[in-house]
Order: sequence, then structure tokens, then C-alpha cells
Amino acid sequence: MSTLLELDRISHAYGAQVIVNELSFELEKGEIGCLLGPSGCGKTTVLRCIAGFEPIVSGEIRLNEISVSRAGFVLPPEQRRVGMVFQEYALFPHLTVTANVGFGLHRSTKAERAHRVAELLQITGLMEVANRYPHELSGGQQQRVALVRALAPYPDLILLDEPFSNLDVSLREYLGQEIRELLKKLNITAILVTHDQAEAFAVADKIGVMHAGKMMQWGSAHELYHHPANRFIADFIGQGTLIPGKVTHSDKVETELGTLAGNIYHPGHSSREIAGSQVDVLIRPDDVIHDNDSSLRAVVVHKAFRGAQFLYTLRLASGQSVLSLISSHHDHAIGEKIGIRPQTDHIVVFDRVNSQ
Repeated sequence: MSTLLELDRISHAYGAQVIVNELSFELEKGEIGCLLGPSGCGKTTVLRCIAGFEPIVSGEIRLNEISVSRAGFVLPPEQRRVGMVFQEYALFPHLTVTANVGFGLHRSTKAERAHRVAELLQITGLMEVANRYPHELSGGQQQRVALVRALAPYPDLILLDEPFSNLDVSLREYLGQEIRELLKKLNITAILVTHDQAEAFAVADKIGVMHAGKMMQWGSAHELYHHPANRFIADFIGQGTLIPGKVTHSDKVETELGTLAGNIYHPGHSSREIAGSQVDVLIRPDDVIHDNDSSLRAVVVHKAFRGAQFLYTLRLASGQSVLSLISSHHDHAIGEKIGIRPQTDHIVVFDRVNSQ
């Protein structure tokens, strides 16, 4: 595989206000990346810099090993072979689906344009609505038309800015999977921007978690979940709580839940280096198992119905809270004490905060 997109320590600022701070990542051809983070973290600004809509004050952006942005130079957007799908879709209301999709093909012959439009409408199941106008389409159909219009001119890279934000939750998941399949089928390199980690997990091969203009970590969903680079990633990705513990062996940690055994991951350290250390242990909901026969008891303080499971918030004897996913066949009342036990094979720990 060859590298299609490289961001090398790019920074963007409005006067003295730094929006993006020395951010780096790269995408191989055919990969789908995602910039994930809370509102205001700078992720959409990065997308606009890649598109050529915003300049950068330092660093460099390269497409196909060609510099397209650096301090004092911005290659115009129309020369980058980059397509963009905006949050609002930005379809032309007075044009049919066919005309919207073919809009960016003005340099093609009439026959070439008709062939390309028909090809994409067929692939995406939009042929039935080819002669309709945007207001006659559902939200999901409008989203697909916007994507197909961006794909029509054979771009090297597609940028998607919060593409599912205007859709209901059930449709988001379905379209996320559909768009991933389409991009993979066409071998299109793409970057998605979202604040929703479920969308990121469903669509992307690589995810970059951003915070305050910086890249906190770049990797697969599995890497972010099981090997978080810092506390921010551990808190932002998935759900979990941090409880005090002591590393007693290279593969054991003593906690209020009992002895946790498994591979210990501490960012920047080997498990042998931290033996004997006081740590904070990341406990995910799937690490805490319901067990009526266990002597370890916890009080139900909150529960959220998830269909097949309840997500319980449980209070331990010390007052520390943990989360647990338990089959919805076990419907426990608030205030009820239930038996639990830890079940871990992978343990994430951080240096203890405020340890004495």
C-alpha cells in the first residue's frame, strides 16, 4: 500500500488563538480514517485545511507525496482532487438527483457524464429516485446523493464532515455500514469527522482522537480501547471507571474488586517496571460480572436498559463506583445489593493520582 495523505506537524491559528497544534497522521490508499473528538477540538478545521479551504501556519500537508499546503502556500481546492460531503449535504434544490450527481462533471462529454452518473446511482441504489428533487428524498437518500456527487469526479480523497448528524440514531448505524462498504468497494480513501464514537467504530479503519487542537492518539478502535495512550483516551473511548490498585506482580493487580490477573498495559512502561506501584486501574463494564454466589457485594445506584442488557452503576463498600453490563433477565432494583466478581485478561493502569 502507498501513502495517499500525510499531515506533518500542521498548525492552524486565528491570530494568537491556536486551533490546531502540531498535528500529524497519515492514511494509506483505500483506508478510511476518522477524526473523533468533542465539539471545539479542531477536527473540522483539520478537514478544511486538507480540503484547501483554510491555510496552515506551519507544517505540511501532502497528497500523493505532493505538497499541497505549507506556510505561505495553499494549492486551490479545485486542484487537489478532493471531494467533500458537508454536514448540511448542500444539494442544489432546483436540480434532480441526476443533475446534482453530474454537476461536477462539466469537463466530461455528455455521454461520459451520463455513464458515470448511471454507474454511481446503480451502485448506491438511487436509480429509482434519479428524477426526483432533494425535497422529495428522505434524509438517508439525501446523504447518499451528497456522497455520490462527491465521488463522481473520481477524487483521490473524500472528506465527510459529520455526515450523519441530521439523521436518527437507527439510520446512522445502517448508513455508516453502507457507506463503509461502498468506499471499500470503490477503493476510495476517506476521512470522517464526528463526535460519535459508535460512528467512528462502524466506519473507520484508523481513528484519531483529538482534544484542544492536538492529536491524543491515532490507531484502530481496538488499539484505542485496549491500549489508551492517556487518561483522556481511556475516559473518552468506551465507558469505564478508574479505581485504586497496587501492582503485585507483572500480571496481577490488587484492587477492591479482588486480584485482577492478565496482561498489564501501562502507557510508556513495561509491566515489570511498575511492579509494586500504586496505580489507578481502568475497569470497563465487561470486566465486572454478575455472580450470585460471590461474597463481593455492590449496591445498584443506577441502571440503564440496553435491550439485551442493563448497564448498572454499582457502588462498592468504599463508595467507589464501577459499571457492569448484565443480562436484562436480571432486573435488579435501585438500592439492591448484588454479587459481582472481576473477569479480566487485559488490564489498563495509570500512575496513581494524588497518591500519598
